[in-house]
Amino acid sequence: MKAILSALVFAVLATTGAWAEDPAAMALHEEPQPVPELAFTDEHGEPRALEDWRGKVVLLNVWATWCAPCRVEMPTLERLQERLGGDRFEVVALSVDRAGPSVVRKFFDEIAVGLPVLVDKDGTAIRSLGLFGLPATLLIGPDGNELARLAGPAEWDTPQMVAFLEAIIERHQKKE
Repeated sequence: MKAILSALVFAVLATTGAWAEDPAAMALHEEPQPVPELAFTDEHGEPRALEDWRGKVVLLNVWATWCAPCRVEMPTLERLQERLGGDRFEVVALSVDRAGPSVVRKFFDEIAVGLPVLVDKDGTAIRSLGLFGLPATLLIGPDGNELARLAGPAEWDTPQMVAFLEAIIERHQKKE
């Protein structure tokens, strides 16, 4: 039994490694998909919505502090935001921790991540977006439509992923 469990863990880790290096795992949809309205709060309890980032390409990462792969990928999201974030692109890390923003803030402080604390305490995002696990990431265009989706973790700051996202940002900049 232990050998089977070890083999299963190895297979999952091997698959995760492939996703981490291959931006093709985040294949673009043939047609952009509508994204339902999502309401959540920031660290201070102020209401936020995806609409707040309209006009930018958004990498929406739905995660939780209790999710081990989520915890591992969070620094790569921070580095991606540092590299590409600005008036054309934003990483939006949406926690679904029921314990609220204090748990997320504590975790961010522990690992020195400076992304904004955004929380969906009741998990509405998981249901609304039809997600089946965490982490899950949606690439959303400036018009608010979903361009691509990735189930599972990734290394968001690899040269391949950065080049992929830069091309998306550039393509959508030209459309506007």
